[in-house]
Amino acid sequence: MAAITTNSPTRAGGFRTAFAGFFKMLGRAITAHAEYHGRVRQIERLQLMSDAELAKRGIRRDEIAQHVFRDMFYA
Repeated sequence: MAAITTNSPTRAGGFRTAFAGFFKMLGRAITAHAEYHGRVRQIERLQLMSDAELAKRGIRRDEIAQHVFRDMFYA
């Protein structure tokens, strides 16, 4: 004898759940956008520095992107 169990979402709160989910997704997108543009500005500031200024910070010019995104991709 076999037993089958299925789980299906209920209709109760469906609209409210979808509405809340939309705003969660929108909030995440806005946060990601702001973080990305903050990093782009940081890269632009570092690129404007001289090699000597970068060296004082321990950064080589070809490592600027890795430095700025180190917590995301190079951890």
